[in-house]
Amino acid sequence: MLTQELKDEILHEAELYEELRGACIDALLVVQRHAGWVDDESIKDIAALLKMTPDEVDSVATFYNLICRRPVGRHAIRLCTSVSCWVMGYGGILAYFKERWNLVPGQTTADGRFTLLPNQCLGTCDRGPALMIDDDLHQDVDVSKLDAILARYE
Repeated sequence: MLTQELKDEILHEAELYEELRGACIDALLVVQRHAGWVDDESIKDIAALLKMTPDEVDSVATFYNLICRRPVGRHAIRLCTSVSCWVMGYGGILAYFKERWNLVPGQTTADGRFTLLPNQCLGTCDRGPALMIDDDLHQDVDVSKLDAILARYE
């Protein structure tokens, strides 16, 4: 169940929109920021709060690629899989995660620190390969930079 604090935060975001349903993505992000992901119960609670059906909220949650509908590690790594990033070195980065962390897309490290998620596009095609860790975008990534980048996310 959504706490009163979460409901208040969602309703505060909803003030920016003409209709409550306009705050759907914001509501999903609020829940995810507090819980790490968005479960089915939260989908139902958001729907009730925003006067939507659970199916409408779930369709937004499953369409929007920054919403996690299953548990993830403490830090979600979204690795861009677009053609641009693929051409610019995506394969080397993917190999690094497999060799260094025994991590493939969709999996979480044994210590629960990272979950690697494929992401079709991060909108930075001219600066690929790219990845996003939590809310931080990293551009022009190469394998030699990854240890230093990941060290920031203890």
